[in-house]
Amino acid sequence: MVTITPKEQQAHGAFDGGAILESKPIGFPQDGGRQKPYSTLFYWAHAWSDKGGLIGEHPHKGFEIMSFVLSGEIEHYDSKLKGWKKLNAGDVQIIRAGSGITHAEKINANSSIFQIWFDPNLDQTITKPATYNDYTGDSFPVFEDKESKTKVMVGGTQLSMDSKVDYIQEITFYAAEKAFPLKNDSVYSFFVMEGSLEVNKQKMNKGDYAVIKQEEEMKFTSIAKNTKVFIIKTPVDPGFQTYAKMAGWTNN
Repeated sequence: MVTITPKEQQAHGAFDGGAILESKPIGFPQDGGRQKPYSTLFYWAHAWSDKGGLIGEHPHKGFEIMSFVLSGEIEHYDSKLKGWKKLNAGDVQIIRAGSGITHAEKINANSSIFQIWFDPNLDQTITKPATYNDYTGDSFPVFEDKESKTKVMVGGTQLSMDSKVDYIQEITFYAAEKAFPLKNDSVYSFFVMEGSLEVNKQKMNKGDYAVIKQEEEMKFTSIAKNTKVFIIKTPVDPGFQTYAKMAGWTNN
């Protein structure tokens, strides 16, 4: 089953008087987007700013919040660091919110990010003190062959998570076609970052989002040269009651 959410059907949002804009493949209930949380994926926003903007200090608790700097630079402040720290294109940050943390973010001019929230087993994480780590883009392994280049951010790297996530990868396709075998107990989520392609014969453009499960393979056919996708593999059933499911905020 392949479920595609085009950019136009995703939830949308804004901060700082519209200085920061967002498309949300997975938004909050009040956002009105089509795709609800599933597996351990709780929230996914693609945010950008042309002139720069601020998301003021706000709290998080229990969840894991990951920021992937796609272009430009962002700045981060939190109640443990008590100061601003800069992250550049390619860098990744994880906040394990645990028993609670407050933070603020600046998306500087001509910059963009993914911010993705993951749902760990809250019974185990809610009592842990909050922690965070920053990773530079060049600290992640890159594997390249004639068909594609793959940057691996989670899955056999130094970045550890409490949430059940098998891998997070960024893949740039060189060849016209590439196929990946899939597992029935996993769900594959991906966002088209650049270019356009067909996945299992369904067309996707830049900014579109897809969820694939219960398929034998995931076959990409590139339409544009050097199409780039961002892929996350998670379990269909994480083995615990997620917050979204407890709140009745899921598609299943």
